[in-house]
Amino acid sequence: MKHLLPLDDLVAALEKLPGIGKRSAERMALAVVQSRDGLARKLAHALLAADEQVGNCSCCGGITVTKENPCELCSDGQRATGLICVVESPGDILKIDKTHGFKGRYHVLGGHLSPALGKSVADLRVNELLSRLQPEGIQEVIIALGTDVESEATVSYLADVLSSRKVKVSRLAFGLPSGSAIEYADATTLQRAIEGRQLL
Repeated sequence: MKHLLPLDDLVAALEKLPGIGKRSAERMALAVVQSRDGLARKLAHALLAADEQVGNCSCCGGITVTKENPCELCSDGQRATGLICVVESPGDILKIDKTHGFKGRYHVLGGHLSPALGKSVADLRVNELLSRLQPEGIQEVIIALGTDVESEATVSYLADVLSSRKVKVSRLAFGLPSGSAIEYADATTLQRAIEGRQLL
């Protein structure tokens, strides 16, 4: 079959999205071009609007509408001052904030240390974090990164840097997932669950 360049371009663009493989991209592209309700134009309009009107907060690095900078979370006077949660990406803020369990402020690092990918401290927003500590009266920094080797190295680096800044440094607890049984947990998860135990 003859290649249709516009369709191929659409498939190639969709394939670049996280979690989308070639087959999924092809199905999406076909759905868009075969739609009779103007889906292609609606999608194009939404993409252009997002590209023009959504950006990163100048304070925390999270996602915001460009006309609201600093973002809504940074500007919210009801949020706890003195408490900041450090995350890897803006998407992590959305996940944590949906729980309604954290009422402090956030800071996006923009990744984690990764020598294999050439990502060093200079590529992370560490200096921006340090510059917020005193002016915002930060008393505790909660580090909310993953448990892979590179994230662990990033956590160790941040703990070292923050230890001399007169702030409490903590980390998210790790343990058994809700609704799970001990028999399905790996040894590392069980060890962290024991170490992170809480009094009843």
